[in-house]
Amino acid sequence: MGKVYLVGAGPGSVDLITVKGLKCIQEADVILYDRLVNKELLSYAKPEANLVFCGKLPNCHAMIQEKINLLLVKYAKQGKIVTRLKGGDPFIFGRGAEEAEVLVDYNIPFEVVPGITAGIAAPAYAGIPVTHRELSSSFAIVTGHMREGKEDSIHWESLAKGIDTLAIYMGVGNLLYICEQLTKHGRSQNTPVALVHWGTTEAQQTVTGTLATIVDIARSEAIQNPSMIIVGEVVKLRDKIKWFEQTLVNPVKELIV
Repeated sequence: MGKVYLVGAGPGSVDLITVKGLKCIQEADVILYDRLVNKELLSYAKPEANLVFCGKLPNCHAMIQEKINLLLVKYAKQGKIVTRLKGGDPFIFGRGAEEAEVLVDYNIPFEVVPGITAGIAAPAYAGIPVTHRELSSSFAIVTGHMREGKEDSIHWESLAKGIDTLAIYMGVGNLLYICEQLTKHGRSQNTPVALVHWGTTEAQQTVTGTLATIVDIARSEAIQNPSMIIVGEVVKLRDKIKWFEQTLVNPVKELIV
C-alpha cells in the first residue's frame, strides 16, 4: 500500500509553498495537480514521476471529481507515493475533505499538508491586512461561486452585519449579486472593496472601489477570475502599505532552497 498526501500548493507564488509541501512534490511517484497550481513547482518532481493534470474551469473539467478520487485510490493501491497538489489550502474550497473521505472509505493512508490560502495571501500582497486592531477584529472566508440552487445557503445578513472583513473566493462572475446581497442586508454602499487578480504572482492586478462602484470598475478593468474580493474598512490601508508593486519595479530574485 502506498500513501496519499493532500498538499496545499499556496496562493500562486512558487516561493509560498510550505517546506513539507515541497518535500511531498520531490518524493512523489505520482502528482495529480490542479489548474491554479504554479507549474514551476512541478519542476521539483522526480524525472520519472507521473504528472496528471486534474484542472477545472467552470463547465469545463479536464477530469471530474469522481475520477480524481478513484485515481488517488488506484495509485495508492499500486504502492505509490501520491501527491494531490491543490492551489491554496486543500481544505478551503479545494474539495480536499471529499478526497480525504474517499481515502478513509478505501483504507488508504494519507496526510493533509496545509497551504497558504489566497484569502489571506492575495490581500497581504495587495497591502491589505485582513485584521487590524483599529479596523477589523473579525474575518470570514466565503465562497463567491454558488452552486445552482444553493444561493440561499450563504448567510448574507450575518456576513453583512457581523463580520468586519470578508474574503470572497472566485466571485467575480457573481460580483453584482454579492454587492447587492451585502447592501440589502445592511452593509453600507460606501464600504471599501478590493479585487486582487492573480494575487502573489507577477501578473497580480489590484483595483479598489466601494460596494456601489466596484462592479463598474471591474468591468472597465476587465477583471476576471481567479480573483479575491476583499470587503471591509481594511481596504483603505492599501494606499499606505502596498508593497508588492515596489518589488516588481525593483525585483529581488528569490529561490526555494
